[in-house]
Amino acid sequence: MPRGRIRARLRRSHLYTFSCIRPRSTEEGPHSIEGPGYSRIVHCNQPLMHKRKPLKYRSNYISTTKYNFVTFLPKALYEQFHRVANLYFLGAAIVSVTPLSPFSAVSMIAPLAFVVGLSMAKEALEDWRRFMQDMEVNNRRVKVHKGEGDFGDKSWRQVQVGDVVKVEKDQFFPADLLLLSSSYEDGICYVETMNLDGETNLKVKRALEVTLPLDEDEAFKNFRGMIKCEDPNPSLYTFIGNFEYDSQVYALDPSQILLRDSKLRNTAFVYGIAIFTGHDSKVMQNATKSPSKRSRIERKMDYIIYVLFSLLLAISLISSVGFAVRTKFYMPDWWYLKPQETDDYYNPRKPVLSGVTHLVTALMLYGYLIPISLYVSIEVVKVLQASFINQDIQMYDEETGNPAQARTSNLNEELGQVDTILSDKTGTLTCNQMDFLKCSIAGTAYGVRSSEVELAAAAQMAIDLEDHDSERSSVSRRKGKQQEIELETVVTSKDEKDNKSPIKGFSFEDNRIMNGNWLKEPNADVIRLFSRILAICHTAIPELNEETGGYTYEAESPDEGAFLVAAREFGFEFFKRTQASVFVRERYSSSGQPIEREFKILNMLEFTSKRKRMTVIVRDEDGQILLLCKGADSIIFDRLSKNGRLYEEETTRHLNEYGEAGLRTLALAYRKLEESEYSAWNNEFQKAKTSIGADRETMLENVADMMERDLILVGATAVEDKLQKGVPQCIDKLAQAGLKIWVLTGDKMETAINIGYACSMLRQGMKQICITAISSDAKEVVKENILMQITNASQMIKLEQDPHAAFALIIDGKTLAYALEDNMKQQFLGLAVDCASVICCRVSPKQKALVTRLVKEGTGKTTLAIGDGANDVGMIQEADIGVGISGVEGMQAVMASDFSVAQFRFLERLLVVHGHWCYKRIAQMVIISALMFNFLGPF
Repeated sequence: MPRGRIRARLRRSHLYTFSCIRPRSTEEGPHSIEGPGYSRIVHCNQPLMHKRKPLKYRSNYISTTKYNFVTFLPKALYEQFHRVANLYFLGAAIVSVTPLSPFSAVSMIAPLAFVVGLSMAKEALEDWRRFMQDMEVNNRRVKVHKGEGDFGDKSWRQVQVGDVVKVEKDQFFPADLLLLSSSYEDGICYVETMNLDGETNLKVKRALEVTLPLDEDEAFKNFRGMIKCEDPNPSLYTFIGNFEYDSQVYALDPSQILLRDSKLRNTAFVYGIAIFTGHDSKVMQNATKSPSKRSRIERKMDYIIYVLFSLLLAISLISSVGFAVRTKFYMPDWWYLKPQETDDYYNPRKPVLSGVTHLVTALMLYGYLIPISLYVSIEVVKVLQASFINQDIQMYDEETGNPAQARTSNLNEELGQVDTILSDKTGTLTCNQMDFLKCSIAGTAYGVRSSEVELAAAAQMAIDLEDHDSERSSVSRRKGKQQEIELETVVTSKDEKDNKSPIKGFSFEDNRIMNGNWLKEPNADVIRLFSRILAICHTAIPELNEETGGYTYEAESPDEGAFLVAAREFGFEFFKRTQASVFVRERYSSSGQPIEREFKILNMLEFTSKRKRMTVIVRDEDGQILLLCKGADSIIFDRLSKNGRLYEEETTRHLNEYGEAGLRTLALAYRKLEESEYSAWNNEFQKAKTSIGADRETMLENVADMMERDLILVGATAVEDKLQKGVPQCIDKLAQAGLKIWVLTGDKMETAINIGYACSMLRQGMKQICITAISSDAKEVVKENILMQITNASQMIKLEQDPHAAFALIIDGKTLAYALEDNMKQQFLGLAVDCASVICCRVSPKQKALVTRLVKEGTGKTTLAIGDGANDVGMIQEADIGVGISGVEGMQAVMASDFSVAQFRFLERLLVVHGHWCYKRIAQMVIISALMFNFLGPF
């Protein structure tokens, strides 16, 4: 806790300009909350008041199971008698207790009870596993106010509406909370929402100013308040409510709400009031019930049962007609049967009734045509196959300790019939770990290591050389092999260097600037400035690792963390932040001794998706005011002065090379400011910052834009979003097996294309088809243009004469919204099916589910969806087979899935090995069992 208290002295709102804090004088008035949909009332710190109606709300207990102790029997029986064969044997079992039955009741009821009981036991076992996962979540611990300023541990399921909850760093929020205060004086806290929307960048939340004094346990001794807000709903990004405190009413908005299953980061602790608990929370409102999925073999068996039952009915009808005829015309002559004393079952005077009763008897007598034992065998085999998947040591991830898990055994054989794989990107294909790999400083490129895209291209080149050499003479073949050996030697030598102890976030290697060698470079001053920008221009917080003595960084994004690690390795270690300053330890200097330098922060203009840049204005120890800026190269280059473009041509060339290598790039620039110039600008900036009105944000952006001009280019960075181990090889093997792979991601198109190259979905020579919407207010014009692009692309593929030509379709979310409309989706699907790879960018969770449904229903083939976050749940449940990645973070995707694996690479073995054998064995067993039962059974 002492480390948290040190950080508490920081007022983080001073660092931000746009989205994180509002001027105190512009507190919004209370919302008008009345009418349907706004009936929730929460009494703060008085949970007992919610024990009785009308304030009796749901508990914080959650359940994702299909059954409970009350509903298991009726629901499970309903599921079992969806099977045609079970319905037949149920009817036969009922008739078996009547005189019509040719068998004893036990002989008919026992097999049915065994089959249904075994299937229900398997369902119960699988649902019990879901129940245990729910209990693991429900039994998590959190600090809750017990009274008199005393906080104690409670399980999540015991949290009630109105409870004051204290959540500490790296813990998940147990319910939807109203943020009251945090370890920072101004109530700022950082939240990671990857489990909700898949985004890994941290969101900044802020408390109301009136609750900021509630920053320690004792402050809640006499705390009272009331919240009136909207009713539970699934909208993650909206919230309307009022907070009544100290006879005042304050408006609430989403920036004060901490959602369940998001995680507290970079903040020692926060206090909050539970507003929505359990299934009332927004994440649970977004959850959907697990659909009932059946395999194709099971549906095929139903069809076969219909055919067999039709055959059985025909045989029974013929037998019954013959029985009725013989009963009427021949039975009166059979004196030994005493026809005068027979009952209705053998009455020559009522031949029709006798025929009908015989029909029922015949349906049971010839019932061996319906193979009930086959269902028993299939259930047993599926359970054993699921255990093989669970115990496969080759799909066990040692890093996380997670094995593969078959969460249901109903779909084992479907794994061998997958035609299309729809995959998320972040956290599924990639590790979401950024590694600093290359940089360009003063027009000179540094960094000799290759990216995964470059290594994949080199491997493909080696294969092409080998194929080319096989067609040439033996002399040329030897020469080609020598080139291949040289290429392998280069790759191998780099792999040997990779064996040294890795530094997380830093894969850079270049002796020219490592270990202080940059002092010998001709542009040493520019390299120093470049490293200082990396070490100063950020919002991260350093934390001392007591074991190693080094510093780790809590950054808002993985990119920012990688920059700080790179600066540290270059000799510029950021080690301390105070309210007004950043401290950097410069390891290498002209004196040979480390120097600790202080840079006073004057202003910070944070990075936003609209601005695409971040700027910090600091004063160094010599009194010089510096503007340091980093951002997208297109934005930075437009703001360069005439004298600041000295390295523009070389840097642009390096940026293009980095982009082709699949790397994420940023440009770095600076500007020296005069005291008078800064003072004049700062006055305007403060006026805009404290202004009141709807145009405040626009005024701030305009004033910031005035200062971010006439910059001098310093260089550029290139970081790599690391793929998970074995992803390119896995995708390559699955492609060889004939599977089509679609990537559905929320990233921008450029990033998605880079990852496509890195994971071998896109290859050199593959023709790319990019479908994008034009800028127009007329929707019909946009739709017509998109339809024309799809039609032209389809025509191009049909006219392609090269049989080995491969196409890749790339489409963004805005365009996809039009392509999924009823009058266009079939043309879009036709084009996508003709392409070897499909990448959908900037897609929402709902669009992921809609694309999955389109592929499943449009192609009629088996689809598999794989993802790791709550934003992938819809896609996972919509697909024929859903696979969840059981990574370090939450279990939302896993709990909604049919199978779970720890890494994407295990998907290859799950499909190619287990899927193949499960399908083959089940299919052979069905055929052999049916033949033996129907042809050998009668004998």
